[in-house]
Amino acid sequence: MNILLLGSGGRESALAWKIAESPLLTKLYIAPGNGGTSRYGTNVALSPLDFQAIERFVNDNKIDMIVVGNEDPLVAGIYDWFEDKPVKVCGPSKAGAALEGSKDFAKRFMLANGIPTARYRSFTAETLKEGKEFLATLKAPYVLKADGLAAGKGVLIIDSLDEACTALEEMLGGMFGKSSATVVIEEFLSGIECSVFVLTDGAGGYRILPVAKDYKRIGEGDTGLNTGGMGAVSPVVFADDEFMKKVESRIIRPTIDGLAKEGITYRGFIFLGLINVGGEPMVIEYNVRMGDPETEAVMLRVDSDLLQLMDAAASGNLGDLELRHSPLTAVTVMMVSGGYPGSYPKGKKITGIEDVTESIPFHAGTAVDSEGNLVTSGGRVISVSSTGTDVADALAKSYRSIDKIGFEGKYSRTDIGRDLMALAERK
Repeated sequence: MNILLLGSGGRESALAWKIAESPLLTKLYIAPGNGGTSRYGTNVALSPLDFQAIERFVNDNKIDMIVVGNEDPLVAGIYDWFEDKPVKVCGPSKAGAALEGSKDFAKRFMLANGIPTARYRSFTAETLKEGKEFLATLKAPYVLKADGLAAGKGVLIIDSLDEACTALEEMLGGMFGKSSATVVIEEFLSGIECSVFVLTDGAGGYRILPVAKDYKRIGEGDTGLNTGGMGAVSPVVFADDEFMKKVESRIIRPTIDGLAKEGITYRGFIFLGLINVGGEPMVIEYNVRMGDPETEAVMLRVDSDLLQLMDAAASGNLGDLELRHSPLTAVTVMMVSGGYPGSYPKGKKITGIEDVTESIPFHAGTAVDSEGNLVTSGGRVISVSSTGTDVADALAKSYRSIDKIGFEGKYSRTDIGRDLMALAERK
């Protein structure tokens, strides 16, 4: 099979690595890719949102399937663009991608299908007064979400009611452009979060991938600003058989059935952002693709041929294909540029990556400069992923590998997975 993978981050690096293992693969192209994805295939200078250029490339290179890494092309309707063309797309239709593209739609979908989630209401500039009144009925902290995509920055959690009311005005006034023309306000849920990934074929078939937990804050002990993700661990100690039975019966099956009931075509990955509230799973959000940096840990625990599974899902028939989970623990620790998630320099030379032997350095924000040097090109630079017998073993490998990789201003959290190790000790 000839595959075109769209994206350029650590998630796409991990997907490319896994796809490249498949005996079904003939040729893998990554558009646009990064400084490390050329190890697994051929980088192509295409924008994932330029559907006309992608179509020409698909035709010229006899592409059999497009695998969509990030959400933007899905929300823009890439599945629908190619629906009547002789190439499969692993990803949902535009209607299905609204689960991530519109938080208001996602909440209404959950409510209609009895899926447990936080109490909420949605507001526009015309209903600002009612929004402030609703905020006053909630307890702090207050959660405000831009309805549309906002590059991971559209969720505000605020402790003060007055500040929350001001933030609501600013969001509805254009803080996130059109994305916050509608704002979802919901009650704050207290618990431990985890990420559950499902691959579905749109015909009722689905497979559950290894569960992961990611770490969003820049600072140790989950402090400081939110980032795109500083690390991830899989499996998650509290996501045991009892918890996952609840997830499957109360969330996964109603989601799959709800999509079918509404006539929505969905052939690809569903990301369930869950929170464990006293042993009961509730949905914080849907994403319509794999997560980042969770993918960089999850792929290390997928023992089946992922390309075969994605092809079956995109074809509408997972049949009896098995998705096997490795018993090993996988972790990923993100190396980021100094200053991230604020302003940060680019073009810093990266050294020592060739010396890493016990981990996989999945490139995220890297590029190759005009002199052939590997350099930084983003805030999240390299996701160092390892497997081990437990969290401590896998983490030790990742941290030893991080010590070998150098670039000016490099930073990584040293406490990834520590909370899960503490939970495991108490069990």
